[in-house]
Amino acid sequence: MAQAEMAGDRKTGDCPCTQAQVLEHWQGHRRLTRKVIEAFPEDQMFTFTLGGMRTFGAMVHEFLGMALPVANQVATGTWGDPIAEKPTDKAGLLRLWDEHTAKIDAIVPAIAPERFHEKIKIYEQYEVTGMEAIQYTVDNEIHHRGQGYVYLRALGFEPPAFYDRS
Repeated sequence: MAQAEMAGDRKTGDCPCTQAQVLEHWQGHRRLTRKVIEAFPEDQMFTFTLGGMRTFGAMVHEFLGMALPVANQVATGTWGDPIAEKPTDKAGLLRLWDEHTAKIDAIVPAIAPERFHEKIKIYEQYEVTGMEAIQYTVDNEIHHRGQGYVYLRALGFEPPAFYDRS
């Protein structure tokens, strides 16, 4: 195996990106979402809603229930156990977020390039390619993070810059 392949720089089939690029894009969004979680007032995380939408804490539970299982499914073909832990405070959400981030950091670079294009079944019902599963997971997080931005503004807080994924 070439050194570049060992470093996670193999192209993901027809996708013009490497595992390392997929990971950086995904984790860039996760870093920004983490900033939104950090900015959210503790006393409003699981209580504040607008227009019948869920609380931001419930949305974060959804993100936690999606990202790691999707990474596992793409990498191994196994969805794995559902995320049983559902923290009810900001510290617990951030702790679990960081644990999942570290696991995703280990999983994505090891995904075989062909797995990004193989069909997999996510949520026991949708058949998509591995790359589509990752893209859907990122898109879902972006969408709900936007709701978190609206909540923060409605509560009188300035959300993090949407373009800062550092």
